[in-house]
Formats: sequence, structure tokens, C-alpha cells
Amino acid sequence: MKESYRVELKQKLTDSLEKEVVAFLNSREGGIIYIGIDDNGEAIGIENSDTIQLQIKDRLRNNIQPTCMGLFDIIEEEINDKDVIKIIVASGPEKPYYLKKQGMSEKGCYLRIGTAAEPMTNRMIGNLFARRTRNSIGRIRSNQQKLKFEQLRIYYEESGKKLNSKFAENLGLQTEDGAYNYVAFLMSDINSVSIKVAKYKGKTRVNLVENNEYGYCSIIKATKQVLDKIDLENKTRSRITSKERIDTRVWNAIAIREAIINAIVHNDYSNEVAPKFEIFDDRIEITSAGSLSETLSQEEFFDGFSIPRNPPTVQKNS
Repeated sequence: MKESYRVELKQKLTDSLEKEVVAFLNSREGGIIYIGIDDNGEAIGIENSDTIQLQIKDRLRNNIQPTCMGLFDIIEEEINDKDVIKIIVASGPEKPYYLKKQGMSEKGCYLRIGTAAEPMTNRMIGNLFARRTRNSIGRIRSNQQKLKFEQLRIYYEESGKKLNSKFAENLGLQTEDGAYNYVAFLMSDINSVSIKVAKYKGKTRVNLVENNEYGYCSIIKATKQVLDKIDLENKTRSRITSKERIDTRVWNAIAIREAIINAIVHNDYSNEVAPKFEIFDDRIEITSAGSLSETLSQEEFFDGFSIPRNPPTVQKNS
């Protein structure tokens, strides 16, 4: 018996078991892990097989996300009069699978390549996640296919880049069959998404002073308009001391810019609900539609794990 892209041999149960199982779950055909067989393919056997089988089941149930229960089987076999454990792992339907402690990251996601479990790149992880997520805006076909991208072209030219003829494919603006997806719709010159920026007098919503809408255009242009509006509202306050004049902004400019961009980038657009921004005398409230990713628990979120709702597009000589 030899190791292959579908067979992993282990002399004993080790800490790398979950990594090997994750790699097979993320592979196209799954695989088999033998415990009690050395690297030369010789059966050396194991002791306390029943106890080890229970340990394996508990570890795979508790340390891998999404759940892999029902995707593996544990069997005791006898090879050359030696007891060995055979773990049969199926290819999982909810890729990417990952180590729970490491989250959906390069340290948590593995793929079987040759005879080893290799870490997946962020791009591979993002592609698998987009395929699995039912409401991924990358998979939703735009209800309009005659889209124009003049505003996107201007944005790229201002950044010193150009859009070539394959920009839609390179930027992930197409479905698997080549049609424009919902991301393309958001990036196009005309769409149905509008971002609201409301301003109230006082600390409640009773007295509405302004109600601005920025949208029905490329989401990139709308984002810039929102940033400009909030920056205009971010007044400078001055305090005169005996030595100097101290100027401060109402909100930290860097922090508020980051919050605005995050709210727009990570919003769940699948329900056609845009983020909104509300300015009060004592605060600014930012609402981004959506909830935790279906693969991320509340505990994992507060532990610092991060999973993008909308995988980033990748620039490839666009």
C-alpha cells in the first residue's frame, strides 16, 4: 500500500488528522486515511481501537466547519493480522471546509495535492465560498444585460489603469455561463440601488433636516458621493488655549471613512437593500443590511474570525 492523492497513511493518531480530513473534504473525490500503517505501507497496528475511533469522531465533529457529520465513516480493518483504522472521507458539498480554530483562512483551509494537504490561497477560498453561498451576488444573474461601464472606466483611468476587453471576466462580473451578474449591475452606470444619507436636528428621528440619496449609478461613484457628503458634515471644532489653537473633527476622519467603505462593501445586496447613514447631533448611525455569514457562528465572530460576505474582485490586467 502506498500514499496517493486519495490515500493517506499514518502510524498513529496525530494532531494533523483534521487537516488531512479537511483536505479530502475540499477535494473532488475525497479520500481514505489509514491509521496503523507506516510510511512504507506496512501495517503496524494500533491498540485501543474502540477508544481511538471515538476520539476521531469527536475531533472531526467539533473541530471542522461546516459540519462534516455524515461525510465520513470509520471502519476497523485487519491487515496482516494487525488492527488498523480506516477513515473514508467523501468530497464535501459545502466547500470550503476549514479548521474551526483557524477559520476560513489560508491557515484553516487545505486541499489534497499529490500526497500532501496543502494550504489553499485566499482566492481559491473565495471562489469556493462564492459557489457555495446561495445568495452570492456573483452568482445572481443581472436582470439587465445591456450594461454600460463608463463610470467604472473613468475610475480606473483616474487610478492610472485601463479596462481591456476582458474586464468583465477578470473582475468577476459574470456568471458561470458568461452573463452579467449582480456585481456587474452594481458597477454599471445605471442601476436600482440608492444609498440614503439622512440628517436630523436633535438626537431622534423626529425632525428630518435633509434626506439625500446617492445612487442609481455605479456603486463606486455612489460611494465617493457618500464619502464627500460625510466629510462635509464632519465639522472642525476649534479650542483656543493660552498657547495654541487646537482644531479637531467631530469624527475621526480615517475611522469614519473605513466604516463607510466597510458598510458598502460588506452589505448584503441580494435583497436589494442598500446601506444607510443617519446623522444626529450627537452621533452618526451606519446600517449595513445582512447578518453573520451562514458559516460563521457568533462565537467565532467575537473570537476574531473574518469571512467576507462579498468576495473581493481580483485585478488581472483588466
